[in-house]
Amino acid sequence: MSDPTDDNLQQENEEQELHEGVHNFSSEHEWIRPDNPITLERLEWFKDQKLALMMHWGPYSQLGIVESWALSDEDAEWSREGIDWETDGETFKLQYFGLNKTFNPVRFQPDVWADLAEEAGFKYLIFTTKHHDGFCMWDTNTTDYRVTGEQTPFHTHKYADICRHVFDAFRAKGMAVAAYFSKADWHTPYYWAPDMERSLTNTRRGPTYDPQQHPELWNKFVQFTHEQITELLTRYGRIDVLWLDAGWVKPIRSGQDIRLGEVVEKAREQQPWLLSADRTVGGPYENYVTPEQTIPSKAMNVPWESCITMGTSFSFRYEDKYKPTRQIVKILLEVVAKGGNLALNVAPQPDGRLPEGAIARMKELGAWLKVNGEAIYGTRICEPYYTGSHAFTQKGDAVYCSYLYPSADTKVSETISIPYTGPLETIELLGMEGKLNWTREADGISVQLPSDAFSESAPIAHVFRMLRK
Repeated sequence: MSDPTDDNLQQENEEQELHEGVHNFSSEHEWIRPDNPITLERLEWFKDQKLALMMHWGPYSQLGIVESWALSDEDAEWSREGIDWETDGETFKLQYFGLNKTFNPVRFQPDVWADLAEEAGFKYLIFTTKHHDGFCMWDTNTTDYRVTGEQTPFHTHKYADICRHVFDAFRAKGMAVAAYFSKADWHTPYYWAPDMERSLTNTRRGPTYDPQQHPELWNKFVQFTHEQITELLTRYGRIDVLWLDAGWVKPIRSGQDIRLGEVVEKAREQQPWLLSADRTVGGPYENYVTPEQTIPSKAMNVPWESCITMGTSFSFRYEDKYKPTRQIVKILLEVVAKGGNLALNVAPQPDGRLPEGAIARMKELGAWLKVNGEAIYGTRICEPYYTGSHAFTQKGDAVYCSYLYPSADTKVSETISIPYTGPLETIELLGMEGKLNWTREADGISVQLPSDAFSESAPIAHVFRMLRK
């Protein structure tokens, strides 16, 4: 049994990491530049990609509630908002942990997912191999609480080893793979230990015991975690990023040292290109910073990636409300102009399909990127970065300015002012032939739109290619 004072301190430290399931993110000054030249090279590759498809999927999708968090009593106030059939927390937790017995996504078609992702312009996938609830979406040898376990009806399906088939399908389309993995595991007895006082009562994000007072139990958890990560990084083909969630699991302050460096460095012997995103922890294995449901207020000169939901939640919600394509493009432009990548989360349905509303947004995003992706992919930051109505990027001798329209009924002016004062020879409009007329102004330039750039409704953005020589 741990000391109550230690418990309070640990809980306070955990609360500093996130609010209502949303993680904070490390500052630009906390990022440590890797000394491994291969890792540095891969970070440049990472910064070229710009757009990832993130997917949270598991047995919890059947309920249409937030993933995992309702299992934690300290998060009950916000995470159990949609749970109106069961008022007793202990009964609910047992129901949640029993969802593996009904998870049967027979309409899952990984090739269809990959086709849609390619059409939408995504360059890499971030897939939840295991969330905090501990359910494994791959054929692990470490636990029966897995998609291929005999209690899960989907275990006899041809796509039962979901991670394998998803990873293979996306790689076949030329997309990279990031394996999302929760360092916390609320199902294993090595983290939420059943023989400890709390068991499934008074649950919180951290373990039900003090790792320093029970090192034998904590070491079993570390071994368990290493085995799971090693399986993913040795049996499932090329993995480009190990994307680690549950930032409260870290040696500093919480005393939850999973000896991450050991497993990452061992994996890099076989996969030297591997990036590690140990989010919010800092140190040598947080190779890039991961804001969540937010965009930094200013451009950052370190590698970073904002994970933002297309709908209202990372997990599937029945009749969810999806962001309009105009808003999604605006988010992408702001993220890229400030130097980051966008991980756009789309949650699959419990039957294995993607929601029709999400599919429509993906197709519309892809159509926009087909014309304007030149100003997104492979670019770097360029002053004045992002102004709210202008988003700037650069690549080679070109500076790109995306002029955003707030709505379709916005009046399009014949001339557009661009706050760019750098060297400039010619301006072109992506998607159209020919050079545009422009003049210098005191605080930038004024560009005249061609007549065929006008339409009944305002486009999402006019994207200008400004050549410096």
